[in-house]
Amino acid sequence: MRRLLGAFLAIGLVTAACGDDSDGGDSITLVTHDSFAVSDDVLADFEEQSGVEVELLPAGDAGTALNQAVLTADDPLGDVIFGIDNTFLSRAVDEDILIPYESPELANVPEQYQLDPGHFLTPVDHGDVCINYDKAYFDDNGLAPPETLDDLRRPEYAGLLVTENPATSSPGLAFLLATIAAYGEDGWRDYWSDLRANDVEVVAGWEEAFNGSFSAGEGAGERPLVVSYASSPPVTLLFSDPPPPEPTIGTMLASCFSQIEFVGILEGTDNEEAARDLVDFMLSVRFQEDIPLNMFVFPVREGVALPPEFEEFAEVPAEPLSLPPEEIGTERERWIDEWTETVLR
Repeated sequence: MRRLLGAFLAIGLVTAACGDDSDGGDSITLVTHDSFAVSDDVLADFEEQSGVEVELLPAGDAGTALNQAVLTADDPLGDVIFGIDNTFLSRAVDEDILIPYESPELANVPEQYQLDPGHFLTPVDHGDVCINYDKAYFDDNGLAPPETLDDLRRPEYAGLLVTENPATSSPGLAFLLATIAAYGEDGWRDYWSDLRANDVEVVAGWEEAFNGSFSAGEGAGERPLVVSYASSPPVTLLFSDPPPPEPTIGTMLASCFSQIEFVGILEGTDNEEAARDLVDFMLSVRFQEDIPLNMFVFPVREGVALPPEFEEFAEVPAEPLSLPPEEIGTERERWIDEWTETVLR
């Protein structure tokens, strides 16, 4: 999941926009969501090979980053944007903020991840947005973790779940879409009315949810259920001292919704050639192998070896929930408006 590492981002964060180098210069800016992470030596390899410095510009959760890219289209924040996922794909393409580019490295990526036939957005990683639970909380309280979405309506789980706002967060939107896929147009609003009555907490983004409200996150919050990722469990092995013998969080696999994250070149870049090189590099074996233990999702490139922690502990749902991208594109804004009316007003 993506992402216990937002607090550890310390790689060249800047506030400069790409427009500062009118002649293209020897640097490009990569706009990302706040939970993007890459190893220093991996980024250094690209900079050495290309002669181009990469400046990272975190811009909030994925939905917020996309909103900023749209609002600043006339004076773009950067050259490349990473983190737009399949829930926001159609909006990003429709807003005409991207330059099409078909990377030759896509030959190594299965077609199931190549959702944009116009190649405005290139797939980089994939995972499943799911509800995670704090094993210790449920053991200490003699309560079985929920197994189904319907379980979350039950009184014994009141006040336990934190989720993200689908208007600003890609995991939040993915979870909303999971409930729509599960209950259909006739039932999803009633489901969210029940969650609201059961004291669901809503926050802006993943960092606030996982590392703020979640009881097993960095902030040791009070909620033992959080919308996060099926691949989150290895986080607890890598960032605990001493590491536990097994992950301290589990995954409610019946809640999972498939997610793919993309990278795209922003219209208005002064250095399109370097931007293309960066897109190619993000599909290289070097970068793809770095993804799991930095962003806790899966690489999209075929044949990339996974770390042992991922092989053993990253859970994969057999039948994740999903909706057609074209339906998401057509109905997303209505669904978000109706969710806001149901849950927040």
